Amino acid sequence: MNAPHSPALEALRARAPRARPQIAVVLGSGWGALTERIADPTRIAYADLPGFPHAGVSGHSGELWLGRIGRHEVAVMSGRKHVYEDGDAKAMQIPLHTLNAFGCRVLVQTNASGSCDPGMGAGSLMLVTDHINMAQRSPLIGESGSERFVDMVDAYDPGLRATALAVAKRNQVELREGVYMWILGPQFETPAEIRMFRQLGADAVGMSTVPETILARRAGMKVLALSLITNMAAGLSTESLSHAHTLEQAGRVKGHASRFLADVIEEITP
Repeated sequence: MNAPHSPALEALRARAPRARPQIAVVLGSGWGALTERIADPTRIAYADLPGFPHAGVSGHSGELWLGRIGRHEVAVMSGRKHVYEDGDAKAMQIPLHTLNAFGCRVLVQTNASGSCDPGMGAGSLMLVTDHINMAQRSPLIGESGSERFVDMVDAYDPGLRATALAVAKRNQVELREGVYMWILGPQFETPAEIRMFRQLGADAVGMSTVPETILARRAGMKVLALSLITNMAAGLSTESLSHAHTLEQAGRVKGHASRFLADVIEEITP
């Protein structure tokens, strides 16, 4: 992909001239503890990277971490911008274009989501096998040329998924597989919507990830995505849903999730 010129890339090269990351990671709610596992980190605030978003959601620190996890150099975004913040589906375009130009060939995404499956409770980890773009928003609107017609079959790379499953089996981690549905938000869904989503084939529902996957596939990056289930979706339990509740539930299992994520990243072949 011919990525646009990025002043953020110049800033990255100035701050970390020896960095050569091949794996980019986007940390959603509940996954922030991964940064504790980054060796020799360089931390750069999004505010110092032109075009990087202001992190406007609690639980997202708004920093880029450069360093190593195992044998791999990584670029870890601690927080993302969501489309619901201002309606811009291109919110993560500059960061992902910049990290791709910086050398990242793999994007590992994480999110917190609600379960549409009565058998997949809070605290579960789900490997995203496919997604449903329920919002029907695209970050590629306004692009020109035939490359905008991105093939989304195997959007979540089969080889990376196999790696995650192998790590889970070896470490005796229960890793569910399922379809992630993106809704725009920021309000939570109604019970009637969740019943519809289940009939459409959704196993989990959330407010992120899909725009970034589309952008990454447009850039030729391989994508892996993991969901941390923080609650049962509306109508499947008696719990009251709120962002505070999401963060509370995520906090209970953040160590477990981040350990597994680090183990997966160590095994990835970029």
